[in-house]
Amino acid sequence: MVRHLSPERVESLARSGQAVIVDVRESSEYRAGHIPRAKHIALSHLVHRLREVPKDKMVVVVCRSGNRSSRAVELLMAAGFRNVYNMQGGMQRWTGPVATV
Repeated sequence: MVRHLSPERVESLARSGQAVIVDVRESSEYRAGHIPRAKHIALSHLVHRLREVPKDKMVVVVCRSGNRSSRAVELLMAAGFRNVYNMQGGMQRWTGPVATV
């Protein structure tokens, strides 16, 4: 079962460094605006880049609306990740700071 966190909770976790944020959107979406310090791994590449996601830390997965990130959480859980969450509503609901590339 996918667990969800509100964007407000994710902002607090990101600000304090308590969670690793993984953005699973496509490169163009990420470049247009992402959560500061979020690690970019497109959903289509995630299965090949699992080593880049820490198993010993809280991981929050983000996409545009929450659908791709929910699938990514399921993939991560199937790969043995336990402390992984989906950000509800994705970047569409994010009101915190945004970084661009």
